Amino acid sequence: MRRRELLAAASAVLAVAGPRFARAADRKPRLGVILAIDPDDPLRAAYIGALEEGLRAADWVQDRNIRIDYFWAAGDAHRAQDLAKELVASKPDVIVAHSSPVATALKNGTTAIPIVFVSVTEPLDQGLVSSLGRPGGNVTGFTNFEFSMGGKWLEILKEIAPGTTRATVIFNPDTAPGNGKIFLRSVQAVAASFAIEVSAARVHNVEEIEQAVVPLGKIVGAGLIVPPDAFLVVHRERIIALAAQYRVPTMYQYDYFAESGGLIAYGSDVTDLFRRAAAYVDRILKGANPSELPAQQPSKFESAINLKTAKALGLTIPPTLLARADDVIE
Repeated sequence: MRRRELLAAASAVLAVAGPRFARAADRKPRLGVILAIDPDDPLRAAYIGALEEGLRAADWVQDRNIRIDYFWAAGDAHRAQDLAKELVASKPDVIVAHSSPVATALKNGTTAIPIVFVSVTEPLDQGLVSSLGRPGGNVTGFTNFEFSMGGKWLEILKEIAPGTTRATVIFNPDTAPGNGKIFLRSVQAVAASFAIEVSAARVHNVEEIEQAVVPLGKIVGAGLIVPPDAFLVVHRERIIALAAQYRVPTMYQYDYFAESGGLIAYGSDVTDLFRRAAAYVDRILKGANPSELPAQQPSKFESAINLKTAKALGLTIPPTLLARADDVIE
């Protein structure tokens, strides 16, 4: 009788604990991943590669003992919401959410399925977690931004283009975290110390990107800041081309902007964040509660300078800036 009672109690615990623990022996756990980029974006290989590399290090291998399904939001907040509904309805064991719009859409869709976000800005301000140390719900992950980065962008922009007196922060309020206010506050907090006037350019499509960038070419001392916004990542080639055509010194968040012809970039290494996220997926699949896994800030930052672009803009890179750069593109 005692043995039957113990077995019944154990079954009840498994039923409450959910699919991570009550999984049938022959069923692979399911990981759903929504990426903010296009499926044909060259970043796809780097992001998926880093995530699956991290999972393999924990002995999770696609199609062998885990099933991974990928979805693509393509820098579109509405598409992110639709994909979040679709994925939540399929009840995966864990979800990886790339970008703030994706993480927000998923959090609004479920309080039960564990979510590990990647490349999210200020998750506390956005209400994704209760605190960084103890998130307190079903959401945790890895951020891509610290408040001090706005000052760093201005510092580097002023260093590479000393004549800069005006800086426009471009973003899509539908996809930028906090409708772009987080980036603006970060930059505006130190703008006076660099004698730079800061303004915002809110864009929703390619035409509005052009309308924001083209006039800057006619303004003496104008510069542009491109913060981490999924919409801007998807349309980065157009932004880079416009900045070059109208000779606008531009500061970007990610090194791959500089690799594609952008002037200079400084920010977190998103590939590293995907690799680190795999460890959280592993821990959750093995029973960890996301509410007790701290939301972590970026630990690896990268800077890149494109010398060809600098030369085309008539800019001379200070030796101290060159020495600090992680990547100097000839």
